[in-house]
Amino acid sequence: MSDFGKFAKTHGPKLVPFLVTLVFYFSLVRKDPQGELWTTVLKCLPILALVFYIVAKGLSLKKGYRRSLWILLGLIFSCGGDALLNINLFPFGMVSFGVAHVFYISAFGWKPLKWLIGLVLYVAVSLCKHFLMKKRFFTLKYFPIAVVYFVHKKLDEILIIGVPIYCFIITTMLWRSLARAVDVKSFLAIFCAVGAILFVISDALIAVTMFVGVPLPCARLQIMITYYAAQFAIALSTADEGSSKDQSRSFRKKIK
Repeated sequence: MSDFGKFAKTHGPKLVPFLVTLVFYFSLVRKDPQGELWTTVLKCLPILALVFYIVAKGLSLKKGYRRSLWILLGLIFSCGGDALLNINLFPFGMVSFGVAHVFYISAFGWKPLKWLIGLVLYVAVSLCKHFLMKKRFFTLKYFPIAVVYFVHKKLDEILIIGVPIYCFIITTMLWRSLARAVDVKSFLAIFCAVGAILFVISDALIAVTMFVGVPLPCARLQIMITYYAAQFAIALSTADEGSSKDQSRSFRKKIK
């Protein structure tokens, strides 16, 4: 049996609940009915299924399971964020996701630093934010005043402070995942970095629809597909830890 076949045989059954809950969510939640208990439950179930995957594949408090533990905590807080967002508590949901990203950052680690990647990302995010604001107010003479007015009109006091902090945290999460992928060069590390990119894309889609007012086609589908794909990739990156790590050995090998 090929390495991929062994990997799929080992981890596939543990991921079946995730696939089933995805089908339930996208089949039953047709629109975007927030505030309803049943949609909140369905929205959280795929993330809980990924929590199950990490526990089922093998989990321990030993040092060798450090990344799995941090990502497990990140998934739990992500689940809390999903629930809070679905009952229209956006500021608290953002805080919960911010904590989740801090756990992901801890999982990816700080060595090697790869500061150039971080610098490029921070500059890129700053430029994107500036461009979006300028595009919306390019006809106004007093651009800084317009930006302040727009932000205060769209955000309450908590979000005025919280959104920039959250952007910094998720950008840092992306930086650490990319740095780890560049260093480790394994399939799982690279797949995890792709997941981090998808997470940023998902949040960016929320930002442009909620704060900038861009009418995206099938916005909820775009947001949720990229979000669940991101969480799946991040969770699967723990496959090389646990009782099944022998079957995942080839996925830890460096790409030549």
